[in-house]
Amino acid sequence: MDLEGGIYRKSLKESWWSVLTLAYQSLGVVYGDLSTSPLYVYKSTFAEDIHHSETNEEIYGVLSFVFWTLTLVPLLKYVFIVLRADDNGEGGTFALYSLLCRHARVGFLPNGQLADEALSTYKKELPSASGGSKVKMVLEKHRFLQNVLLILALLGACMVIGDGVLTPAISVFSAVSGLEFTMSRREHEYAVVPIACVILVCLFALQHFGTHRVAFLFAPIVITWLLCISLIGIYNIIHWNPQVYQALSPYYMYKFLRKTQRGGWMSLGGILLCITGSEAMFADLGHFSQLSIKLAFTFVVYPSLILAYMGQAAYLSKHHVIQTGYHIGFYVSVPGLAVITVMLVTTCLMSLIIVLCWHKSVIFAICFIFFFGSIEALYFSASLIKFLEGAWVPIALAFIFMLVMYTWHYGTLKKYEFDLQNKVSMKWLLSLGPSLGIVRVPGIGLIHAELVTGIPAMFSHFVTNLPAFHQVLVFVCVKSVPVPYVRPEERFLVGRIGPKEYRLYRCIARYGYLDFHKDDMEFEKELAYSIAEFIRSGQKSSWSMDDSEKDEKMTVVGTPTADSIHPCVEEAEDVPGTSSSWNELSTDDSPVVRRKQVRFVLPESPEMDASVREELQELMEARESGMAFILGHSYVRAKRGSSFLKRLAINVGYDFLRRNCRHPASALSIPHTSTLEVGMVYHV
Repeated sequence: MDLEGGIYRKSLKESWWSVLTLAYQSLGVVYGDLSTSPLYVYKSTFAEDIHHSETNEEIYGVLSFVFWTLTLVPLLKYVFIVLRADDNGEGGTFALYSLLCRHARVGFLPNGQLADEALSTYKKELPSASGGSKVKMVLEKHRFLQNVLLILALLGACMVIGDGVLTPAISVFSAVSGLEFTMSRREHEYAVVPIACVILVCLFALQHFGTHRVAFLFAPIVITWLLCISLIGIYNIIHWNPQVYQALSPYYMYKFLRKTQRGGWMSLGGILLCITGSEAMFADLGHFSQLSIKLAFTFVVYPSLILAYMGQAAYLSKHHVIQTGYHIGFYVSVPGLAVITVMLVTTCLMSLIIVLCWHKSVIFAICFIFFFGSIEALYFSASLIKFLEGAWVPIALAFIFMLVMYTWHYGTLKKYEFDLQNKVSMKWLLSLGPSLGIVRVPGIGLIHAELVTGIPAMFSHFVTNLPAFHQVLVFVCVKSVPVPYVRPEERFLVGRIGPKEYRLYRCIARYGYLDFHKDDMEFEKELAYSIAEFIRSGQKSSWSMDDSEKDEKMTVVGTPTADSIHPCVEEAEDVPGTSSSWNELSTDDSPVVRRKQVRFVLPESPEMDASVREELQELMEARESGMAFILGHSYVRAKRGSSFLKRLAINVGYDFLRRNCRHPASALSIPHTSTLEVGMVYHV
């Protein structure tokens, strides 16, 4: 999917042709795992715990469980309920958590602003007068509940990752294992694994072509597979046991459990495999649309799977033998526990979505979590039996990922709290005067700060350690907002710090959790344009001492108008040995490097105030003199008296992650020649 244009594609009214095209593509991406489940569900269910009898109560009971599990979980829960809880067309655990963070203050970083709620993708509705307001108050009041909510979101996301590490191998291996019927046992042992490895390498090699091409490539394969298993199912039903439809009655589930008892309960871990891949319908929602995924599952995948399982049951009811030449304990146990954990997390988060976002009654949410939670808890308990047989692998991977994520979150939160507690007062800034007590040199200095209000402590550290500063200083904050995308015309919030003659500005660049960060050339150009537009449009605004406590007023800089500042791109030869951060390398191979220099042209408007024109002219001159990025190289350490766990998390875990993650200069595509770093120790 196009990262830049995804949100705009979602906003357009889709034609039926586009919906059908997306439904066709979704078959090749979303339903691969779910469609191959008939290969191993019956094998795993009858592997060790239960066996056939002449009455066929076991096979009918398993079919009944499979039918109602497929009907209640993927069809009823996901297709008709969960898919409606999209976040501007995006799905998954983080999308649910993002929705909750917008409708209740359950996020931890206090960098939210009222201006964020004005984003077109925010879509925050007014709270209803129902019990949802009480639930919201309880969540916002208790920090413990907010931590539980965060851990649930991280657990769900990490379980998807842990399951995704192994599920492709399991699906391919199960498909290749069918070769056992065409070769000897010895040949089968040595052939299956290499063939599966080759197929996996080829599959992952195709990933870089993008979802669009991969979907068109694999959709015919999945459709052919579904058509074959459904036709074979119809044949088996007609030829072997036309009365197998009776097993669709839920009464056979009761008879199954009554007869098999503990063995039947343990076999539910194998039946669970019939819905592995169901969570992909919601997780991959961003690549397609609600309607396309609903159509594909309801009219193609679901009936094909039901016919396939009924056909298998009809055949087994007359043969009572499931041929398998390999041990499937580890092979069966790996995906189940991780999958059902993700579903339980989704159920818990959805119950809050129903109350806080959809403004339904609390009773309805309780019924939802009780009904689907009971079903999933039953399968979860059965899957725990298989923990030591292989289900521990994705669980261990998930907890490693979750530990890393939570450690990073904890360290980032403590660092942000330190910045908030050690902000520089506006009185100190005003006491320095317009020159800030140092020499102001031509150019623009971009000071990277994480605070959205106030002056960070590192600024005073800069002032006391640097002999000179640029004539224009901009505090740049790149923050994430709880939406998938931010429209380009809504990205920048610009404000003034202190009186006009100080030439201090703040620019907040807002990105959604799926936004693509621009390169340094594009970012600098838009940043300078945004400040210029703020100066031009805010000529009647004034700054007062009252604004020092509540910080400056921020303005959203929109799309350019007729009398806006317009960029002018011109070619310029670069002088050897020099570097300008606002230049962009050309693609030719000539010895003389050609760069594109962007200049801004002031509009010839007689109505423009003289002071505004002077400030704009000064900004343009500073822009042409060059830009420099000033970064704080922070060293975070736990303060004295901290507990052992805190010292371990901050001094070891968070420090290791910071030293090995992407540097802010790399994340923002800042050229090294334009970067200045000043070290600072944070005792949190």
